[in-house]
Amino acid sequence: MNKLRFIRNRIRSKKIKEIELNLTSLLDVLVILLFFLIKNYDSSSQVVIVSKDIKLPKSVSKDTNNKGVVIQVSPTTIWVDDRIILDIREASSIGINNKINWYNTKSPGVIPLFDELVKKREQIKLAKNMANSKEDFSGTVSLVVDKTLKYSYLKKILYTCAEAGYKQYKFVVLDKNPS
Repeated sequence: MNKLRFIRNRIRSKKIKEIELNLTSLLDVLVILLFFLIKNYDSSSQVVIVSKDIKLPKSVSKDTNNKGVVIQVSPTTIWVDDRIILDIREASSIGINNKINWYNTKSPGVIPLFDELVKKREQIKLAKNMANSKEDFSGTVSLVVDKTLKYSYLKKILYTCAEAGYKQYKFVVLDKNPS
């Protein structure tokens, strides 16, 4: 009799017991992970590679940079989206410094910069039309300007951007208190 009870108990213990899995806590963890991933993706909106010739001013602003055309300006060179538009050092070696020295001319704008910005604007509009995007052209320029540049030169750059159809300016600066 004792042997039969032992065999019965053994058979019962071999039966597979159902394990309940609580999905509510698992879904909570997944939602929290998704929230942090989206938040981190949104905060890194644009990466700007700054030339070694440019010394950026410092700021305590926490606003992130928006997407747009990136214009970098040093005392000798102007870049648009990592492409050199105007280089005074190169022009002076050729011997045409008077025609290309953008900050000494009486013109209110910088003609090579204007031409490149108009070309970029047309490329952006064409790309949006091809993608059937309903967004309008934002006209945003991210300016990476050397802190030693005179205001009159900066004014000339801003005037050129406005004439080319870029009416919103975002200045890229270094964080004064990096965390």
